[in-house]
Amino acid sequence: MLNGIVFKFRSGVAWRDVPERYGSWRSLHTRFRRWAADGTFTRMLHAAQARADATGDVKWLVSVDSTIVRAHQHAAGARKGGARRSAGPGAG
Repeated sequence: MLNGIVFKFRSGVAWRDVPERYGSWRSLHTRFRRWAADGTFTRMLHAAQARADATGDVKWLVSVDSTIVRAHQHAAGARKGGARRSAGPGAG
């Protein structure tokens, strides 16, 4: 089951397109939803982290990236034909 769920997310295919060798796509989807709702994936992650930490397999170094991506001036959502300014309150 877990291999089928991992396959689905790593490959990006739809649930219906997961190969039959992993079982019924409906069963995979149902199990995924159930495990996500009841915290199974969180417990699996914590267990894997604890095991890796106990054996010294992981260096717990944190790296934070604050990359800035600049958008093109035309990507800002402005109206075509330039900005329209009002004369202010009460004008009209």
